[in-house]
Amino acid sequence: MLEKLNTESRNIKSMKLDELSIFEILQLMNEEDQNVPKAVARELNQIEKVIKETVKCLKNNGRLIYLGAGTSGRLGVLDAAECPPTFGVDSSLVVGLIAGGEKAFINAVEGAEDSVDFGMADLENIQLQKNDMVIGIAASGRTPYVIGGLKYARSIGASTASISCNKNSIISQYSDIVIEVDTKAEVLTGSTRLKAGTAQKNILNMISTVSMICMGKAYSNLMVDMVATNYKLEKRSIRMILEVLDITEEEASLLLKESNGNVKTAIFMGMTSLDKEASVTLLEQANGKLKVALDNYHKAYNK
Repeated sequence: MLEKLNTESRNIKSMKLDELSIFEILQLMNEEDQNVPKAVARELNQIEKVIKETVKCLKNNGRLIYLGAGTSGRLGVLDAAECPPTFGVDSSLVVGLIAGGEKAFINAVEGAEDSVDFGMADLENIQLQKNDMVIGIAASGRTPYVIGGLKYARSIGASTASISCNKNSIISQYSDIVIEVDTKAEVLTGSTRLKAGTAQKNILNMISTVSMICMGKAYSNLMVDMVATNYKLEKRSIRMILEVLDITEEEASLLLKESNGNVKTAIFMGMTSLDKEASVTLLEQANGKLKVALDNYHKAYNK
């Protein structure tokens, strides 16, 4: 079965890989990597469906949950971990589960991905609900851990999707929405952390980023819900305010301080002259969407 998968097949172009110079290997890898965005592009319609369902779940107080093993699991955990600082969401909103648990992020846990029961158990442990979105990730498309998780998710009525790098994948049979990005044979046979991993990372970037934009986490192309956890991000917060408001850097710093470090609130305060409490209220009424809140403000105050 495994030998029939594209991700496990040998790449004709790299048959003499160990005889090539370093630069020749780099050229070959670069050429192969250029096929990844083309493969992802062919799945944009399916990715759109996943995002629409994810947004629906999030608006219904559900969570986005990634489920995978090995490289696929690590990519899911990585994407989930980046969401709180980037979008200012709670760490419980986007969850990454990896076969073998947190320790498997650094060291492989042998046999963990081969258990259907472990996938189900991990979802039970986080108290999966029917308004959650579960996305199973497996380059091969046949990982038992992911299959078990998807089967359990469907059994309780949760929304499901799958991301694999082979057509007609087994995990596709257990998901409502199917993404099968055919990245074909790797330069180093079976090393799916290469093209397959790049494609998966690309798709996860799209799912989390676009979902959060739909949830009001961006204004124009600015990540206005970003959490400024260090000096660099504090400066970025001020720059974002300056991009929108015609004020001095000192005034921007003061707005940021008055808003308790929330860029979106600071911008709204600067554009309306309202205080923090009133600004937060109007933003909440607009479901966090700054442009909607501003429209509502102009209608209410005839400005």
